[in-house]
Amino acid sequence: MRHPDISPSRRPARPGGARARAAKTVPTGAARCRRKFLRIFPGGFRDADYRALERDYKAAAHERWQSALDEPAFRALLRRSEYEEITRRAVAVEARTNLIFSFEKMALRDAMRPAGGARAFARGLYEFLHGAGEPRARFAAWCDAVAALPRKQTRVSTWPIVTVFGFLAQPERHVFLKPNVTRRAAQEYGFPFHYESRPGWETYASLLDFAATVQADLIDLRPRDMIDIQSFLWVQGSDEYAE
Repeated sequence: MRHPDISPSRRPARPGGARARAAKTVPTGAARCRRKFLRIFPGGFRDADYRALERDYKAAAHERWQSALDEPAFRALLRRSEYEEITRRAVAVEARTNLIFSFEKMALRDAMRPAGGARAFARGLYEFLHGAGEPRARFAAWCDAVAALPRKQTRVSTWPIVTVFGFLAQPERHVFLKPNVTRRAAQEYGFPFHYESRPGWETYASLLDFAATVQADLIDLRPRDMIDIQSFLWVQGSDEYAE
């Protein structure tokens, strides 16, 4: 006789039965990415190897930026029209990282040589980092400024060049985009990253949403800033960490 308090749908499932099998869910992409990161760096974002391989040199570059081109220093140089000095400092900070390819570094230096290129770069970057207005308009104006820079051979308007200076200057706010790696990371994670090859706000906004999602998902690992988030995505999408 059936117990009156337990209907068929409420009976405890027997181990190994259909109910137990149904309870086993396929791991999400986010969970797989988290496990991969912790297999490589068991201490998470405080892991010594993680800091040595991924974080410390980026954090050091941010500190150099703060010493060379924080907002007061940047503003003072602009007031004196010292555009070449601004570009020299910005390029010098970036040069000590491996974030952009050597051909992109060369294209950027070529674009800075004419006085007009240095002026456009300096003014555009200041407005992007410290200007008024909504993020969308500021980022779009910065993309336009980079696209208008003089071009010798290789084009300057690439995602790494457009995003690297914001990332180094304000890693609490901006994230770096390496297209192929980030797209692979988004696929692994299961995030619908909207990508267009031409730098523009829609893709960057999608990247910021992706970064915010990852940051929220990893809150227990205490990511400090976008350096940690970008490094996590690099681990997911780079051949360097292929499994």
